Amino acid sequence: MKGYCLIISLMFVWSIVAHAEKLTLDEAIRIAQAHSPEAQAAAHTYRAAYWSYRSFRANYLPEVNLVSSPYLNRRINRVTQPDGTEQFLRQNQLITDLGVQISQNVWFTGGNLFVQTSSQRMDELENHIASYNTNPVTIGYQQSLFGYNSLKWDRRIEPVRFQEAKKSYAETLELIASKTCELFFELATAQANLDIAQSNYASADTLYRYARGRYNIGSITENEMLQLEVNKLNEETNMMKARIEVEDAMLTFRSFLGIREETEVEVITGGQVPRFEVPLGRALEEAYLHSPEPDMYRRLKLESKSQLAQARANRGLKADLYLQFGLSQTADRLKDSWREPLDQQYVSLSLVIPILDWGRGRGKVRVAKSNIDLVNTQAEQGMNDFELNVRKMVRQFNLQARQVEVAARTDETARRRYEVALRLYLMGKSTILDLNAAISEKDTAKRNHIEAMKTYWTLYYGLRSMTQYDFERNCPLAETLPEI
Repeated sequence: MKGYCLIISLMFVWSIVAHAEKLTLDEAIRIAQAHSPEAQAAAHTYRAAYWSYRSFRANYLPEVNLVSSPYLNRRINRVTQPDGTEQFLRQNQLITDLGVQISQNVWFTGGNLFVQTSSQRMDELENHIASYNTNPVTIGYQQSLFGYNSLKWDRRIEPVRFQEAKKSYAETLELIASKTCELFFELATAQANLDIAQSNYASADTLYRYARGRYNIGSITENEMLQLEVNKLNEETNMMKARIEVEDAMLTFRSFLGIREETEVEVITGGQVPRFEVPLGRALEEAYLHSPEPDMYRRLKLESKSQLAQARANRGLKADLYLQFGLSQTADRLKDSWREPLDQQYVSLSLVIPILDWGRGRGKVRVAKSNIDLVNTQAEQGMNDFELNVRKMVRQFNLQARQVEVAARTDETARRRYEVALRLYLMGKSTILDLNAAISEKDTAKRNHIEAMKTYWTLYYGLRSMTQYDFERNCPLAETLPEI
C-alpha cells in the first residue's frame, strides 16, 4: 500500500512538471525587467528624478503671473491728518486691482528681475467716489548682496543628480537581471535536486528489490541488504525534502518576477554559455563613463562645497538690495490715469552686521570644511573600491566560462561513471560503497554544473550593470528609459 501511494505521488509530480510553464533565462529576465516590483520601483524613482529636474530647469525660465488682491475695508481706523495729528475715522472702502508681472531669476547673481504693469481702483462707498491709480510699467530688481546663491549651486548640482538618476535606472535593470539569474538557478538547483532524488529513489528501490533476491539465495550478506534498505529510505526522505525546496524556490521566483497567478514554472538552463574575453581596459573605460558611482561622488563633492558656501554666507555680513523704477499716475477716471504718467523710484537696502554669535557661525564653517575633507576621502576610497571591483569581476568572468566547461565535462563523466558502477554492482563485481561513492559524485557534479552557470550569468549581468556595455556583441546597451 505504501509503495502504491508513492507511485501515485510520483505520477502527480510528473504531471505537474509536464504541464508547467517552461522559462528560459532570457525570458525570465525580460519578464523581471518589465513587470517585477523592483523594476516598477526603479521606474517610479526615475520619473520622480525627471520631474524634479524639470522643476529645477523651470527656475531659470521667465515666469508670468496675473496678480490681484482686492479687499473691503469697513471699520474705524486711526488716520494721520495733514497737520500731523491723528484721528479715528470711519472708513468704508473697496479696493480692487489687477496686474501682470513677468519675472526672471538671474542665476549668476542670485537676484530676481521683474517687469510689471498694474491698475488699482478705490471706491469710497459712502460718498460714491471712485479714483484710479495705474502703473503702466514698473521695472524692479531684488538681490542678496552677500548671501548664498542657491541658483548658481543648483545649476552645478542638479544636472549631475539627473545624470546619476538615469545611469542608476539603467544599472538597476541589469542588477534585476543579475538577481533573476540567482533565483533562476536556485530554482534550477531545486528542480535538479528533485530529479536527482527521484532518480536515486527509483535506483535505490530497484537495487533493494534486487538485493532481497540475492539475499534469499545467500549471495550477499544481511548487512549489505540492510544498507540498501537504508539507502532507499534516505532517498525517499530526500525526495520529499526536494519537493518542498522546489515549491519554496518557485514561490520566491514568481514573486520576484511579479507573476501573480499560481503558475507552475519549470526553468530550462541549457548546457552552454557564450565564450568571449572582456578587455580590462575597455571595461574600466565604460564603467567610468556609464556607472552612476562617479556621478554620485561628484555630486557629493559639489553638495559639500555648497554647504560650505552657505555656512560662510550665513556667518558674515548680510545685505538685501531692492530697486524699483517705473511710471505712475492717478485720476478720477480710468482713461485719465494712463495719461502723462509720472516717474517713480524706490530703493531700499537692509543690512545685518553680526557682532556677537558666540562662535556659532565659525563652528558651522569648520563643520562644513571637515565635511568636505570627509567627502573627498570617501570619494577617493569609493572610486578605488569601484575600480578594484571592476577588475575583480572582469578577472572572475574571464575564467568562469572555462569553469562552466570543466563542470559540464565533470557532470557528464560522473554520470557515465555512475552507470558503470551500477552495472558492476549488479554483476557482483563491485561493493555498495563504490556504488554510493559514484552516486554522490554524480549528484555533486550535477549541482556544481548548475552553480557554475549561475556564477557565470551573475557575473555577466553584473558587468553589464557596471559598464552598460554588451561585450558579447561589442556594442553599448540601449537605454530603455520609462515613459514619463
